[in-house]
Parts: sequence; structure tokens; C-alpha cells
Amino acid sequence: MKYGNIREEELKNRVEKDFFDRFDCAAIVGNIDFAVCSKNRPDSDAEYLLWAEAKAACTDILAMLAQLVLTIGKARTFDKFLPPAFLGCFDCEKIAFIPYHEIQDIFYQNDFNWKVNSSDITTKEFQQIYGQVKKIIENDIPFETYLFDFEKDEAELRKFIRENFRYSISDRTGISKLQIDKNNFITIYQKWAKTVKPTINIEWDRVKPNGIVDGAFYLADLISDKNTTLLEKLNVVLKSTHYVANRRIDTFGMFASNTIDFTDKQQAHTQFWAKYERPPKEDYWDYIIERHDLLVPQDVRERKGSFFTPTEWVELSQQYLADVFGEDWQDEYYIWDCAAGTGNLLANLTNKYNIWASTLDKQDVDVMHERIKLMNEKSMNGQGANLLDDHVFQFDFLNDGFDKLPEGLQRIIKDEKLRRRLIIYINPPYAEATNYKGNTKADVARISKISEKYKKELDGAMNELYAQFFIRVFKEIPSATLAAFSKIKYISAPNFKKFRQVFTGKFLKGFVCPSSTFDNVTGNFPVGFSIIKFDEKSALKSVSFDVFGANNEYIGQKQFHSDDDKKYINQWISTYKKDGEGLCFLNCANNSFQNQKYVWISVKEQNTHCAHLPLVVDSIIPASIYFAVRHCISATWLNDRDQFLFPNKKWEKDIDFQNDCLAFMLFHGQNRISCKDGVNHFIPFEESEVNARTKYESHIIISFLKGKKIHNAYTDLFDQQEKTMSKREFSPEAQAVFDAGRELWRYYHDRYSIFLKNGISEYNVNASLYDIRDYFQGRNEAGKMNNSSTDEKYNELIGALREKLNLLAKKIEPKVYEYEFLMQ
Repeated sequence: MKYGNIREEELKNRVEKDFFDRFDCAAIVGNIDFAVCSKNRPDSDAEYLLWAEAKAACTDILAMLAQLVLTIGKARTFDKFLPPAFLGCFDCEKIAFIPYHEIQDIFYQNDFNWKVNSSDITTKEFQQIYGQVKKIIENDIPFETYLFDFEKDEAELRKFIRENFRYSISDRTGISKLQIDKNNFITIYQKWAKTVKPTINIEWDRVKPNGIVDGAFYLADLISDKNTTLLEKLNVVLKSTHYVANRRIDTFGMFASNTIDFTDKQQAHTQFWAKYERPPKEDYWDYIIERHDLLVPQDVRERKGSFFTPTEWVELSQQYLADVFGEDWQDEYYIWDCAAGTGNLLANLTNKYNIWASTLDKQDVDVMHERIKLMNEKSMNGQGANLLDDHVFQFDFLNDGFDKLPEGLQRIIKDEKLRRRLIIYINPPYAEATNYKGNTKADVARISKISEKYKKELDGAMNELYAQFFIRVFKEIPSATLAAFSKIKYISAPNFKKFRQVFTGKFLKGFVCPSSTFDNVTGNFPVGFSIIKFDEKSALKSVSFDVFGANNEYIGQKQFHSDDDKKYINQWISTYKKDGEGLCFLNCANNSFQNQKYVWISVKEQNTHCAHLPLVVDSIIPASIYFAVRHCISATWLNDRDQFLFPNKKWEKDIDFQNDCLAFMLFHGQNRISCKDGVNHFIPFEESEVNARTKYESHIIISFLKGKKIHNAYTDLFDQQEKTMSKREFSPEAQAVFDAGRELWRYYHDRYSIFLKNGISEYNVNASLYDIRDYFQGRNEAGKMNNSSTDEKYNELIGALREKLNLLAKKIEPKVYEYEFLMQ
């Protein structure tokens, strides 16, 4: 044993020194133990030759490789670094290599759970990867040529490294160019899509329905020499300064095609390809062309396939189905997962004769067939699929006709009696065509045949892929049952209003859980599992779900409402808008909790995507109420989609509530008023209360609080030059906030002597809460305000203020529901 009785770090150092000293092994690549790359390349384009798992003790080769694959897949390391020629592993006595291209398909499974601990060999996921690696080694590569004993095979190992670990080649200028091969062509495509694709003069969303995709242009670039594509059989070819696509014989029997130019005179294209050697070795061409299905952006892959459904929610959903349909439901009902991915949702189902599974990607169909084979061989290890080969098929649910379905499934859909016993059991993609700001994303959701066929019924819901699945099931498989994971927008989102008028049924049972428990899902919102029967037509206006937390713990129940017959809070606050300049601006974000962080007050308008209300004297109280209502309840995953509403009028007589809200707004962290942006009209304390050194520029909010006449001589802020207000009387909770705030202001002004030492420019008598926080907390390198200060006295004071503010928030919260800003 060459490296006995040493620790892992020393083992890595010894292996580097003994075998890889010609290379750079210092790079840290995510959580990968050992990385080997060529020297003298920029970090972003480092040419990696090996990523390896290391263990000090003798360890099973397959287990080490499985752990490495899980580590890479979990972090998506291949998106951040160019993949290496080989993956590998070594321990104290041996080292093994496996060509990266042999393993890379594993990383592109649509619904695999990459969140598991990569070193936990007991998980189903580890066993599945272990089995896949074992199959590749046994069937696809001569593994004996890649496995070496450090002592017995030292000469062979050195020869292997010498022949397979090569440097990049250089062009005539001496500039090192990176070779493209089976291992890195996908990652380089991702870089190309960000750099070159935007400069190709084509409307991508319009050409996608005709089968023209960006991957075809990348292949035209890749398999080319001197900017001329070498394979004329490709759908798109590069002709020096432009592309040629859609080659065809027209109606006159003549050859025709379309020419596509660059928008930047090919500058980005030239700069990009200067770094890479083209074409790849001809031996790789067929492989790369065959795997063109992988040449799509990751977000589009996630749209095409279903997300991995965590095991705990799969099991819970099947329990809910049993609760609704009885313990023999699998024998009495048919099940079709029409967004099956690799069949994750169908795990643990027992009656394979009643189950159908379809998916968009042939690769996923192949995976399911392989898992069926494993099940039949009694070699499951947690990865087998209890399905029939003939019941697993490729099918595009949003585009294909039902005539393409297997005969048995067609018979069920056509027969009304049988159809009543059909459950569409799915976790469809959650992709949106636009985000909340209205910025266009990959417009996948708008180009399906279903979206065109039912665009009137879908209306604003067309942006959501899962809504297209829902509407087709509702319209074309009537009287069936839908059992689906989805966002709760189909019940509560305003843009689903017309959809809800059409999409009706009887809600039987369901639960919600956090989106954070799902892989590849961004945001923090409730994902619901809903069982809806379509043979009864009822409006889905208010639905009660069971609630489960991230650890599968039962929390309680929550009612989700449609609010279709109500107005929203932004419609209410807009009734107080006055033209012209104001004391400050209230940033009015969209009506749901998910936009809470975009609600603030500031001297200047800071967010062009939101409405802004200029505050004048008459609107200070309504604005305070709006602000407090939007912030007094914390935004969570569960209330993320809840909508704030146009209130009833009871608040108008509740002066105590109004004053609580005013105090809350003045001292909340989202009060971003700064004297650096203009006059600070919102100083809540007189100079004498806080030992201010000179007079403030404005006393308007002080006068407002004390009920004094407000006279403004220097700008026309108000409808009247003078306005008399009643003195504001504050509740004990609000007064406690003022008291804590006063101590903070006083501490700032009492430091005047320190300001003098450091330079008088640091002190500003008109400092706001935001300015005081900025001074004490400072900012990081990115310009973001730090969370705390090095001044412990300040930390104590700001902590006391926040504590009192939280108590005030709890006092305000019940009124939010009483006055119907929110529905319970």
C-alpha cells in the first residue's frame, strides 16, 4: 500500500506531487476534493483534466464515484466551470478514471433529487447513482484500462496520464485555445448562449414553433472551419459572415433559404470563438450532433420537464388519494402522469397495469424503461420502476393529439364510464412566461397548441405552463379527476380571474408545502397538491388546504381566496393621490405579500416598476396605514401569494389605529427618507428633545404630530398654505416606540464632539432614521448597509427600537383583518 496511514489532505498532496506535478492542482472547485487543470489559463476558462473524490482509507471505487457525481450534480459545478476530460477517485492504494462524457447524461435528469447529502450511502438517490455508474462501467467502458494500483501499476498510470492529460493547443499567435470535446461542448454552449446568441438577428420566440432553435446555430458555429460550417446536412449553416437556415424547395420547385445576419457586425461572435479551437475532432461530431437535445438553456429544460417531487410529498399525496378514493384506489382507478419526467411521482404505486406515464423528452422515456428493466431483474436498490414498458411513452401533452396515445389509454379517455375512474396525477412545470415586473423570460408558455386553442379561457393564466395542463384536462378529459401539484395561483391570483370562470370542479382535498423543499424552484411560495373532480361544476372561490412545513410537520389549515369580486389595496391608496410634489414618496408595490420588500417611503422615486404616491398632509395617515398594513405581518412562504384588499370604512373612525400606523411608519426600517436626497420633513422630535446642535430645515411632521398649524413658505406642497390638525395621542405601544426612537436620535446628536474630531461634514442635524442607521452600521464593499454596527451602544438602542416596533406590529395586526385589508 503506497500511501498507508496518512490523512486525506496529505494523501492529496502526495498524489499531486508524485503524479500531477506538471499541472495546476491548487484550484478549489466547489466541494470537489481534487482538481487537476492546465496552467496559465484564466479561472473562468480553466481547462480541467480531472475532478476526483479522495478517501484516505481503502474504499469502494463505485461508492466514491457515486459520491462525486452527487457532489457535482448538487452544486451544478459544470455550469460554473468547464467540465474535465475525466472524473476520478483515489484512496491510499488505487486510483480510477472515467471519461466525463460517459457520465454527463446523469446530470441532465429532469426530476432527480440532487438535494441529498452526497456522502450518505443509505439514500435512494445514492443507490440510484451507484447503479447508474456501475452500469456504465460494466457495459460502456473497458474499466480495467482506467483503474490503477499506485504501486503495482505505477508505470501504466504514468503512461495513462502522459497520453490523456494534454495541454491546450496554440494558434499561430501563440495564444492558447481550448479544445472542444464530448465533455465540455454543453458548458461552452451555455457560454455561447449568453454571449453570441443575443447578437444573432432573429426573433427567437417567433421561429421556435418552426423548429429553429439556438442549438442549431451553435452547432453551425462549432462544426466549422474559418467560419464555414463543414456539414451541409445541418439545419443551420454558417457562411462566413452570416447564417443560412430553413433551406427548402419552394412552391416553384426552386431552392430557397433564409439568411440571418449579426446585429453587431459579428464582433461578439469573433471574440467568443477566438478562445476555442474549431472544429472539434471529427471523431466527436456524431456524438455531439446526436446529443443536440442537451443544447437548450437549463431554465428551458426545467420548463420542458417536471420538477423532482420530494419523496415526503409523493407519499403524502398518495395518502390523500387513498383518503379520498379508498384504500383500494389503485385497483379501482386508472392513473396517467402526463408530465412524468423519469417517473418519480409514480414511486410506490403497485398496480402497474392501471398506470400510464408520458413525458416530453425521449431521454426520460429511456430512463424509465431502464428502471423498469432493473425492477424486473429484482435489482432495484431504490431505482426500479414498477411500470409496464408499453405504458411508458413519449408524448407532448401541450401539443400532441390524443390519437398518439397508447390504445388502452385512448379507450379510457373515449369511454365516459372509464373516464370517471381516470386520475390525471401530475407535477407539471411551474414556468412563467413573464415575471412580476413584466420582463419577458423564455416565452415557452406562449407557443403551445393548447395555449392557442384555449387562449380565450386562459387569458392572463396563459403565462403559466401548469395552467395549460389544467385547461386541457378540464376541456378534453371531462369527468376525470385532476390530482396535481401546482402553485395556488389558480385560486388566488388576479390574472387567473377569467380562467376561474371556466375552470370549475369539486375540490375534494389538498395540502400545501413550501416551494423551498423542491429542487430547481426559485422563490418562496406555497406549492399545493389539489384533488379536483370535474364531473361536478363548482366555482373554486375559496378553498381550504392542510398546511405542512419544510420538515413534513402538520401546521394547521389555511383558506385561499379568489378575491374576484373585490378591489385591491393599490386601488384604495390611489384615491388619495394628488398631483405635484410632496413631502416624500410612498412606493406602492403590487398587492401581494411577495412584494412586501418593495414598499417604502423615500424623498426620491426609487423604483420605476411601482406606482408612487406623493405624500401631502391629507395623505399622511392613509399612507401610514398602507405602509403599516403591508409590513406589520411578516411575509412567509405560506402567505406569499395573499392579496391586500380595498378596506371597509371602519378604519376611518379608529384614531388609535391611525396613530399606531403613523408611529409604525416613522420608525420602520423601510422608511428610507434621507437628508442626502433632499429636505427631511419627517424628523419626529424637536431639537431640544434630542440635543440637536442647530435648527432643522423642516418641522412639518413635528407640527403634524403636535396638532400645530402647518405653514409652508418655501414650496407649494399642499392644497392649502395653512392647515390645522388635531394633536396626535398615541397608545402605550406607540409611545414606547417614540421613546426608544428618541434615545437613538439623542445618541446620534450627543456624538457631536466625535463628529468634530472626524470632520464636521459627517454630522447632519437633519439626519433621518435611515441616515443614523447608515452612519453607525456602515456599508460593505457592494454598497449594501451592514446588518449591525461595531458600536455596541447603538446595537442596544436599535435593538430596543425594533423590539418595541414588533410589539406595535402585533397590536396593529388584528385590525388588518377587521378592516378587511386581508381575508382570513
